[in-house]
Amino acid sequence: MTTNTFDPVRTSLFIGGKWRNPSTTATIPVISPLTEQQIGSVPEASTVDVDDAVTAASDAFRSSQWRALSNADRAGCLRRFADALEARAEERSAAVTRENGMPIELARFAEGAAPVQLLRYYADLTEATSSEERRTSQPMPGTTLVRREPIGVVAAIAPWNFPAILSMFKIAPALAAGCTVVLKPSPETTLDSYILAEAAVEAGLPPGVLNIVNGGTDIGQYLVAHPGIDKVAFTGSTAAGRHIGRVCGEMIRPVTLELGGKSAAIVLDDADIDRTVTGLATASLLNAGQTCYMSTRILVPENKYSTYLEAITAMASGLPIGDPLDPNTFVGPLVSDRQRRRVLSLIDQGRAEGGTITTGGGRPDGIDQGFFVSPTVFGDVDNASTIAREEVFGPVVTVLTYDSVDDAIALANDSAYGLGGTVWTSDDERGLDVARRVDTGSFGVNTFNLDWGSPFGGVKASGIGRELGPEGLAAYQRTKSIFLTS
Repeated sequence: MTTNTFDPVRTSLFIGGKWRNPSTTATIPVISPLTEQQIGSVPEASTVDVDDAVTAASDAFRSSQWRALSNADRAGCLRRFADALEARAEERSAAVTRENGMPIELARFAEGAAPVQLLRYYADLTEATSSEERRTSQPMPGTTLVRREPIGVVAAIAPWNFPAILSMFKIAPALAAGCTVVLKPSPETTLDSYILAEAAVEAGLPPGVLNIVNGGTDIGQYLVAHPGIDKVAFTGSTAAGRHIGRVCGEMIRPVTLELGGKSAAIVLDDADIDRTVTGLATASLLNAGQTCYMSTRILVPENKYSTYLEAITAMASGLPIGDPLDPNTFVGPLVSDRQRRRVLSLIDQGRAEGGTITTGGGRPDGIDQGFFVSPTVFGDVDNASTIAREEVFGPVVTVLTYDSVDDAIALANDSAYGLGGTVWTSDDERGLDVARRVDTGSFGVNTFNLDWGSPFGGVKASGIGRELGPEGLAAYQRTKSIFLTS
């Protein structure tokens, strides 16, 4: 199996299984976060192009080439799609790294291998799941046939921080359910979606099953409100999610929203300091903190505050920073100048409110270009501080103190968000007791890892609905009850 040579300059849109000329000449530049220079471009879709993509998806949904397939045959399509993506994994990983600054070793797993794994997981799941179930009727005699049917045309809107895998969070279960998809990538990360489309063509996905339109907020809003869309799946900011939720509510349209977070890491008094601080490097600063579930509020026992602040400062200041294509890099640049300025503004606000920066706070020494921010640690803040309440989405953590476990849980729950979180302890059962009491959609004991077979999503301002696991498949299905007399 061969792959196409990666091209950073694209001129077509993928609609109806074909590469088509866009309806306008507008383009979206692709800017390297490492060099701050343009490295490519893609066409910007218009509302006409979105209309065409939704029509193609609707036609494909009704076509016997897709909707009439058995679960086993659809699973076969997903496995061929996975194989085609696997052959392009390195190419796609490098594309994401060039687009958003993700360290290449992280990209090789999250953006290269993980989308392949997720497709295969949902292929297995849909093949093992019956579309119909007979139940004994209550209270009258007879039976009821309960059918699971695909919802229809899905608008999938993906963010820039993990564009490949977060797109696949939506695409894989939607296709497994028998839906069709119109994907709108983030304008910062568009090039990797062309590799996705090439794999779809090679895999033989029927025309219109997957369509991709590039654009900014205006195109996203048009797609969300399009009358031909049956469900919206969105990952992004809470502010954008609120707007999408209002639109979908008005249209009585199902929606899944995976939004922001400001998760807490609760460090118990029996935790091993070295093990905890090593784990926090990934749990709190992965992808330069541009990860929605990061545990960026680190809650430590008051009598160990100085010890933990010093250890966390040493850890953060020692993380390798630099070229994200270097396999040794742990912290790459932020995705854009706009994001870098936002993070620095919040750092300045944290300092102005009395917080003490023990490391970081600006551009790393010796790096004169690129959208870099040094890993930054704040002490001398409380849970009411802006830096401890706002989602920074950058390499910034705050270290706060608590008096008792009950106090730590109260502080963890004192947030508008509820997406992730961690607890660090030498006693897993004690950690589980804490985990059960924190108001959040996901939580980790001495780690945080997403599990393809278990639901992921938030509560409160972190969103509604769940992705991954059987729950993620059910999100793209509707049920129908057929009542029988016997």
